[in-house]
Formats: sequence, structure tokens, C-alpha cells
Amino acid sequence: MSRRRPLPYDAVVFDMDGVLVDSEPMHVDAMREVLRPLGVAYTDRENREFFGHTDLEVFRALRARHRLPVDEHELTRRRTALLLRLTRRRTVPMPGVPEVPRRLHAHGYRLAVASSSAPELIRATVDQLGLARELREQVSGLAVGRGKPAPDVFLETARRLGVAPGRCLVVEDSRNGLLAARAAGMACAAVPCPATRHEDFAEADFRLAALLELLPILLR
Repeated sequence: MSRRRPLPYDAVVFDMDGVLVDSEPMHVDAMREVLRPLGVAYTDRENREFFGHTDLEVFRALRARHRLPVDEHELTRRRTALLLRLTRRRTVPMPGVPEVPRRLHAHGYRLAVASSSAPELIRATVDQLGLARELREQVSGLAVGRGKPAPDVFLETARRLGVAPGRCLVVEDSRNGLLAARAAGMACAAVPCPATRHEDFAEADFRLAALLELLPILLR
């Protein structure tokens, strides 16, 4: 951990994939299944390139790159439908979930999820985790236009929570998420997942090995 902020936070904003759920393998599988019939082999390098981006942004880029005959909206619809089915069977909580959100909620923090995933996928995941009461505010990058590293999804989350951006602590697992939080004027606790451990988190206010390490920071 590093660089404690002197002021307390009123809200904690969680990224979803890689922070609340171990969903990266499932998301890669879904992307490959959608693209395989179109003759595209989705690579690990491309996957890393698009961390934090919305499906619309990813498929728009891939459509131009690979000259896909299907538009990004239809590809997004296909992937979301597949991920909804997979989520009901393969949701794996990250260590510290649901304990950390429940304890923070019990101590009066306002909580939210801000994810690049589709709204219906966020709802399904939160329901599977049993955190619908704690994570009532759920904001999708698809609903605000630009995915991370743009700050849009975090600024909209702060607006819905009624909390100034400077009073929000974002919990992220990717550099694009960290950059989005900083651009929104929010503090950030980085909890890298296996897919993002190689990324640069130098600007993070806190660098954590696991989500449970957030509790001593916020419940002191």
C-alpha cells in the first residue's frame, strides 16, 4: 500500500470483472465464440488491448480491423446473450466477495458498480453474488458512451450516488480503469488480477494484493 489520502471517502465504486468476479476466462471464451464463425481468431494480445473498453468499442475496432460483415451492435447483442448464459453457470467470486462490500455497506459507505459490461450482465452478476442490496447503483459504460480509460462511467456513477468525485474511491484491476478513475478526479485502489499483474499502477493511491486489504484502509 502507498500514499494514504488524509480525507475519508463517502463512496466506494467497484469495477466488476476481475474485482468482484473472476470472469476474465469466461469473457475471453465468449469473445472467441462470437468471432469464430466469422473466421477471426481473437488473440490474447487483442484482449489486453481492450481492457476496460465497452463491447461496442471493441467490436467497432475489430470490425474495421478484420472487415467483419456484422455490425458492432449485433455482435454486442450476441456476446451479451452468451455471457448471460455463462454467468448463471460460471460466476466465481473474487476473494473477499461478498464480505468486503457487505462490511463497507454496514459501515455507511455508499457503494456502486461501474463496469464496461452491458447493464443486464451487471445486474445478473450482482444478483449471482447476492449483493443486490449493497450494490444498488450499477452503471454500464454502454449507457454513457465511452468506456475506460475515459472517465464517463465514473462521473455518471458519482452523479447517481450524489457524491463528489473527490470523495469516491474506485477499486480497479486494470490500468485503463485506473486512468479513468484519475481522469474523473477520484482516488483509486488497484487490485490487479492475474490478467493485469504486468500493468503499470504507479498512479494508484493504494496497491493491494487482495480485496480484503481494503477493509483496514476504510474501517479504521
